[in-house]
Amino acid sequence: MNKTFLYEKHVELGARMVDYAGFLMPVEYQGITEEHLAVRNDAGLFDVSHMGEIMITGKDALKFTNYIFTGKVNDKMKMAYGFLLNEDAGIIDDLMIYYFNDEKIMFVVNASNTKKDFAWINANKQGFEVDIKDESNVFSLLALQGPNAEVVLQNHTDFNLSELKTFSFGQIKILKNNFLISRSGYTGEGGFEIYGCHKAIANLFNVLTQSGVAPCGLGARDTLRFEAGLPLYGNEIDENVNPIEAGLKFGVDFSKDFLGKKALNKIVESGSTRKLVGLELLEPGIARQGYPIESDETEIGKITTGYLLPGTKTSYALAYVKKGYATIGNKVKVRIRKRLVNAAIRNKKFINKK
Repeated sequence: MNKTFLYEKHVELGARMVDYAGFLMPVEYQGITEEHLAVRNDAGLFDVSHMGEIMITGKDALKFTNYIFTGKVNDKMKMAYGFLLNEDAGIIDDLMIYYFNDEKIMFVVNASNTKKDFAWINANKQGFEVDIKDESNVFSLLALQGPNAEVVLQNHTDFNLSELKTFSFGQIKILKNNFLISRSGYTGEGGFEIYGCHKAIANLFNVLTQSGVAPCGLGARDTLRFEAGLPLYGNEIDENVNPIEAGLKFGVDFSKDFLGKKALNKIVESGSTRKLVGLELLEPGIARQGYPIESDETEIGKITTGYLLPGTKTSYALAYVKKGYATIGNKVKVRIRKRLVNAAIRNKKFINKK
């Protein structure tokens, strides 16, 4: 079982540790509800060092990235969201890239997919002058999220953080250490993702938590991303799902050629047979992953994620349903164990992202 550099600190703070993607990770400290609301109302700090970092360097780094990555690669020192697709346009992974310059681009991939992604990227490098390195063990990574994230971090740096715009990143000195910091996150709140050497990250984690920032686990990270309508690999997306049916077309730049584009074009032309939608349960119950959705005693889809969200009394879910049933306001039923619970189709964003 892998451990992040902060493992002992998590244990010291009383975190409940679980196996996630082969890592022992904190799922909660004080409680998922408390940590969720800390991020929504103040600031919370996550150890996400389990994420994978794959560095692409060399003469053809930009050309190669555009070939295997679906997203629109724009300006230097900016991030971009997109996918690695298989030949059927199934999602091998969704990821962010960090575009330093034409000869240096970092792929930040899901922890559970790091080895798979690294092998797939290497298998498709023929004809490109690139060097591909898995540098996941080089970095530790923190995510500082919430409406007060900038105020909290500004106390420890002379750099004017307001100059760092959304999806931009830079080398910034904090507490006399150099970090790679991006204005980004996975919670629907403003905030930063902070990469650094292990000891520098550990020091920053200690300083921030001792100053009152709530340490948060993966439990709250999941409820937060769900509330903001953000997909999770293994739930909303996988190799049997394409970006169109997942509602993630914005992560595809159709103006360029990329692996999987031919199959994706056919899907666009013919139309998807299902669609990812939001659900609001109209009766008590929680719709868990895999629960079937029915209409007129016919199964029309399945739940991908469901929660009774912290701070609310309403149960929501994300689900794939046959396209003909995906109209907002349409009434369906969710089979929760042996009973059918009434629900309504709604949009996928359960809050307005800030």
